Formats: sequence, structure tokens, C-alpha cells
Amino acid sequence: MSTAFSMTPLFRQSIGFDRFNDLFESAMRNESGSSYPPYNVEKHAEDEYRIVIAAAGFHEEDLDLQVERGVLTVTGGRREQDTDGITYLYQGIARRAFKLSFRLADHIEVKAANLVNGLLNIDLVRIVPEEAKAKRIPINGARPALDS
Repeated sequence: MSTAFSMTPLFRQSIGFDRFNDLFESAMRNESGSSYPPYNVEKHAEDEYRIVIAAAGFHEEDLDLQVERGVLTVTGGRREQDTDGITYLYQGIARRAFKLSFRLADHIEVKAANLVNGLLNIDLVRIVPEEAKAKRIPINGARPALDS
């Protein structure tokens, strides 16, 4: 019996989080637990991320991306298709409807999305405004104390 704890769930549902507590809480709140369709979350640079979703059999018009209140939601719906006269001996391509949600960290924005060779690529970037960036405070030498 293994006592190792897998950290994978912590990194699947949140993009751009650098604080362990936020990742842990997000993973614990994830109710869906769905693994369909399979996807990757990639970090390409310090402030650049990509979500790659295997969307085999889906067309651009079958997919919908939406960001609301810091949550990126990707849904895929199945188009009606003409299956008259087709008998599947084996149907391994599911093409069933899905909904994936990703909680985005502060200042993470969707930069672009494209569907290439059955993979939906969603590029994300962290854009931190100047007022939110850390500021270095200089320490001045001996200054006289203020008189009250």
C-alpha cells in the first residue's frame, strides 16, 4: 500500500496560482472530477500558460469558451449528424457533451484559442497592473525623529 500523495489534482484545475493553499482549496472544492475530455495544463514561461484539450471530432462551432468571475468554462456540444445507414461495430470516439471549468488566478487573461488537429489550445497570460506589482521601499539613513 502506497502512502505517497499525488499532487496532480492540485495543478489540474487552477492556472497561475503560486500559493499552495489556494491550489489545495481549489482542488478540494472541485465537484466535477471529470476526466473527459483529457487535457493538459502547461506553463510556457513565467507568465504564460496553455490549456490543451483533446476535442476529437468537434468543430469550432461545437465548442464554447466563456470567462466569468475568474472561472474559464469550456463546453462542447454534439451537433446533430446524419447517421442513417451507419452501424458502428466499435465506437471509440465518444464525442459526448462536456463541460470543463478552470479557476483562474488574479490577473490571468485568455489571450487566444484555436482548434488544430483535434486539440483545442487556450493560451493564457498573466498581466499584472503596475499598482498591483510589488514595490521596493528604500530605507533612508539616519533621519531625525519627528517631533510631536
